[in-house]
Amino acid sequence: MSDAWEEHGGPEGPPPPDSPPSAGGPRPVGPGQPPGPDQPQYIDPGAPWPPTSGAYRWSPPPGSGPGAPRRSPDPRTLLWVAIGVVVLAVLVRDHRITSFELLMLGALVPSVILHEISHGAVALVFGDDTAKRAGRLTLNPIPHIDPFGTLILPALLALSGLGVIGYAKPVPVNVSRLRRPRNQAVLVSLVGPAVNIALALLCALAIKHLVAAPVRQEAGLGSSAGVALSVLPGWAQYVFVAGFVNVILAAFNLIPLPPLDGSAVLERLLPRPALPAYYRLRPFTIVIPLAVVLLFPGALDHIFSPALTWFGHLVA
Repeated sequence: MSDAWEEHGGPEGPPPPDSPPSAGGPRPVGPGQPPGPDQPQYIDPGAPWPPTSGAYRWSPPPGSGPGAPRRSPDPRTLLWVAIGVVVLAVLVRDHRITSFELLMLGALVPSVILHEISHGAVALVFGDDTAKRAGRLTLNPIPHIDPFGTLILPALLALSGLGVIGYAKPVPVNVSRLRRPRNQAVLVSLVGPAVNIALALLCALAIKHLVAAPVRQEAGLGSSAGVALSVLPGWAQYVFVAGFVNVILAAFNLIPLPPLDGSAVLERLLPRPALPAYYRLRPFTIVIPLAVVLLFPGALDHIFSPALTWFGHLVA
């Protein structure tokens, strides 16, 4: 992206003439330009400006604009939540899920929700109130739940013994409303992993200063494996697992593969001639991170192990 475009900060001029065309869809509106009736508005916060239609991942439902009445929760989401609670209760009753995995599930949901809220909050600071108007800057978990990513995937991973990881429904961000779209879109993406790192630090500090050193040593908290959680008080078990989960979420989301947050840095560094081809491929890359987790779980050890070792040193 040209320096002149960045200096304008977006609102004063049209996109550069050599920006890549949209792939099979209407051209995205330029910053500061009102969208036409056939133009999608809301795009992935990890996508640099100008995006292609393949980067869009959310469209506003009818009645979501300013002054719209408060929407009740989606009945389908409530149904999935109810099913998830029932299934979880059955798994606990039949001892099909360990206490560690149960703690991980309990820590995962608020962690991924805070991760997503942070995207919308930083976008709001930079001038985009899309997430706020969509009712997504809330700690109420229901609007953020993705049936597969928040409920089904973590449960399947827990039952398969592969650990627990998941995601919440992506928060909508209109990159064209950011004051400096391409640079600020990177910050909007990276704030999610930054929040997870901050939560992990808070958890580590809480355990380090509130749990006696002999108990920490007996529990083996300074190591990256073989932690004896039963030695810790109940609250400390949850706090440790919450820190563990947030370390995993931060490390995973920083992998530079779309649609993960780390891909925003890759996109920003790509030379301009490579962007059109990248934009065409981007809509089809969503399956790559899931395939890596499900088919090659050992491949992530080189990423997770150093991060967990760092967390262990903080707690010890």
